[in-house]
Amino acid sequence: MIPERFLEPLEFAANELKGLLRAENEEDVRLVQKGLMLFRQGLVYQLRFEGDKVSATVQDVTPAKVELDLEFIHLSECSCPAEGFCRHQTAVFLQLLSKARSVSMWIEEWRKPIKEKQTAKNWGLQKAKDLLKSSGQMKADYDRWIASFDESFTELMEKQGEPRPYVLPELFHVYLRRMKAGAPVEQEWKLLYLLIGYVFSFKKLMALSRKYGHGEELIDRYYRHLYQSLMEDSAQIMNKLSVHSLPFAFDQFIEKLKDDSAGLINGSFGMEYERTHLYRLLWTHFFKKKEWREAEIERLESFVKEEANMPSVAGYVHLQILERNDEQALRVLNVPNVLMTPYMLYWLDYFSANKDWNRMGPYAEAFIHKLRDYLKEIDDYYACMDFTRMSIKAISPYCLESSKMDLYEKALMETLPYSYNDYEYLLFEKGEFMKWADLQAFIGFDLDSLGKDRIREISKKEPSILLPLFHQSITGHINMKNRDHYREAVRKMKKLRTLYNKLKRQEDWQLFLELLLEKTKRLRAFQEECKRGKLIDA
Repeated sequence: MIPERFLEPLEFAANELKGLLRAENEEDVRLVQKGLMLFRQGLVYQLRFEGDKVSATVQDVTPAKVELDLEFIHLSECSCPAEGFCRHQTAVFLQLLSKARSVSMWIEEWRKPIKEKQTAKNWGLQKAKDLLKSSGQMKADYDRWIASFDESFTELMEKQGEPRPYVLPELFHVYLRRMKAGAPVEQEWKLLYLLIGYVFSFKKLMALSRKYGHGEELIDRYYRHLYQSLMEDSAQIMNKLSVHSLPFAFDQFIEKLKDDSAGLINGSFGMEYERTHLYRLLWTHFFKKKEWREAEIERLESFVKEEANMPSVAGYVHLQILERNDEQALRVLNVPNVLMTPYMLYWLDYFSANKDWNRMGPYAEAFIHKLRDYLKEIDDYYACMDFTRMSIKAISPYCLESSKMDLYEKALMETLPYSYNDYEYLLFEKGEFMKWADLQAFIGFDLDSLGKDRIREISKKEPSILLPLFHQSITGHINMKNRDHYREAVRKMKKLRTLYNKLKRQEDWQLFLELLLEKTKRLRAFQEECKRGKLIDA
């Protein structure tokens, strides 16, 4: 017998599973059939009720350990490698259900929608999502696709009211599975269908986040990856479609997608970079008609004047760049606004990919001019390191191709200290040892961390450059005021004395030593270490 406290959750799970597993989906039908077979063969055993969950073992080719969560059936777990709800979980669910009600009746209820659909089909009464299943054999329709996506999203994501944030990824995975199951058979139409579905899903997820007041922090914690995945999958499909010329039959679909894509950058909402990136990809690869771009520029002009939101401003600049209106684009970019800085990486990569070096110059300069102020806005050290790395990578092709190494060096200076490694290497390779020494003094690295090969080479070529670094290191060790650091300071002083002798500046060394000993006369331990090191007489 099943404990009474499990009866209500079991009934809830039975209804949820009807939506999770679709009788219209062949893959789900096979899954239920396999689970039913395992259950009827008596291969489910060790059924246990633990807390608010049910566990069991299913004897398959290898035994599978199953744990059912009746409150959130899609969060159930199985030890098998299958993704999502598997045949073992289905078998355990049916075993549990058999202890409370008829399994055959649940199977009939689960199959009811497909029977109704068949009846409707016989009478010519099909819904948009039903027509979608036969899209491989009939003419594709944008509005039917959107209606089907919308119906599936609402049914799965908001059927029980406000979904809990931590459940959203699982629900969304089920929704995407259902959406992909309705894709046309032809490869090109399938890619277009998926692209439209991803853009729609991105907007629909935005609307859901807005509706339930999910802020950036909550989205970051639970489901930001859903937005990023939709953006990346869309980019992959666009790359595949852009390899070949698109059929004329796509024109109407692309125009409707263009109109719908406006919602990506409208309104105040988080996920600003993801929204903007998807919008820019669409206008770069698909919405290429001049009249479309001019109309969109006109629509966005009011947003730019009011600086309503960053995605709209970035979208306006992007369209001006695509239309080669560089003066208008740079007029916006040259306004002091550090928040625009990360958006500029895309345009620098765009110019590099097209080898459009003449146009890239002013954009690279505007970008470099914003770098220092933008890095000050970022609190996270590692985020600053990552952004610096991307920035240097973005401008490097232009600087190399156009022989603008002075601009490259300026970018390295603007991004210090995060660009230290690149800048240190550049200066040393160019033999600009004075600048190299100034960089070390600015960063505050001790001589021991600079590498013996570096010190050795400079001491051969321009030993005088090392003098201030030794002075700085000696002062640093003395200021630590302990015996170990005093000993290290004395070792450095001996090397410094050798440098002064090499430069034939013994008087300068003597003056430095006298002043230092006078300044530290109260530091008895340091004075003793100087005597022990034979820098002064015992």
